[in-house]
Amino acid sequence: MQEVKDTQRALVRIGYDGQVHKTFRGHQAYARFANEVRVLRYLETRGCDFVPRLLGSDEATLSIVTSNCGSRVDQINPTRLKELFTELEGFGVRHDDPEIRNVTYRKNDGRFCIIDFEFAALLDEIATPPPPDLRWSGLTHRGKVRPNNEDTFLALRFDGHEVHYLGKTGEASWAKTDFVFAVSDGMGGANSGEFASRFTVDRITKLMPRGYRPAAPGPASKFDLTLAELFKAIHYDLMKLGQSYEECRGMGTTLSLCWFTPGWAYFGHIGDTRIYHLPAAGGIVQLTQDHSYVGWLRRTNQITEREARTHPRKNVLNQSLGAGHQFIDPQLSALPCAPGDRFLICSDGLTEGLWDRHLEEIVRSPGTEPVAQRLISAALEASGRDNITALVVEALAP
Repeated sequence: MQEVKDTQRALVRIGYDGQVHKTFRGHQAYARFANEVRVLRYLETRGCDFVPRLLGSDEATLSIVTSNCGSRVDQINPTRLKELFTELEGFGVRHDDPEIRNVTYRKNDGRFCIIDFEFAALLDEIATPPPPDLRWSGLTHRGKVRPNNEDTFLALRFDGHEVHYLGKTGEASWAKTDFVFAVSDGMGGANSGEFASRFTVDRITKLMPRGYRPAAPGPASKFDLTLAELFKAIHYDLMKLGQSYEECRGMGTTLSLCWFTPGWAYFGHIGDTRIYHLPAAGGIVQLTQDHSYVGWLRRTNQITEREARTHPRKNVLNQSLGAGHQFIDPQLSALPCAPGDRFLICSDGLTEGLWDRHLEEIVRSPGTEPVAQRLISAALEASGRDNITALVVEALAP
């Protein structure tokens, strides 16, 4: 294949059949991939014929295959350029970068086309967001071995002014409020790990309302600035406590957090708690990266999922909140949230006993018990050597 673009954000190649192969990478890679896929699918349903047609997508590799819209243009009349992007808005999509660099020329029919929809927005979402309701269930258990539970989970809704704690199970509309769901797994001597995780979720309730409902949806909302500030503030507080009190020295915690706002899920993560995405169409994808050497080995396909479970360094973290880490670099991203999508936030006690395929099977299977309870029961039966926490959020059809 011929390589036409190789940057920190994407690798673009053209195959011998003329099809365009694009792999997303770098900052917010998953969010940009997911947004381009949904926008191209939307434009196809609207019959727009001057944009690439999506031929295939792979969520695991963050790659798409599209039809070829010709070669990039060097010059175009400014009036014609404006007309072209205005025409696109007639199909219900606003491009985030209406410049000549995103225009191509298709020789076979003499048509100017538009490409690159990583941050494009659907106009009907901007005007009147169509939020499905949310359903959730969460549960934590100390397991069979440990005397105390250092895991903590949080279910919260807020509107920029007030914060409301949610029960272990429930349903609610996100038309006028946002939701935060989080899992924190503490570490440290005596009871300091338990204190660290509880302190972390308490700080979330105080800091999150400041970042309520950005004006723009999706990746363009600058949600990552809000979450980065949140993670750094908690990290600073834990470090200060560790320096001030001997019983808190060295304590730390992981944190995996999902912030749901109409049509979108923003997430932040550090450590080895995890966030999984279970799309409505099927499958399960681990959105977060385990911040450990073993996690890196797994991501680079140097070891299998089975080998990662038994690796002697599987619990050694190189990133967490507190725990003496001078600097942190939390993983921050976003992806569209559609009706039927599910998200699983969990501690490593759950994944120690259950394979990813088992997690998907349990989450998608109907049952009389809340899905979090079924996950905890299955993990206790399979292992139970660590604290176990599961928090499942589902976007319901309106």
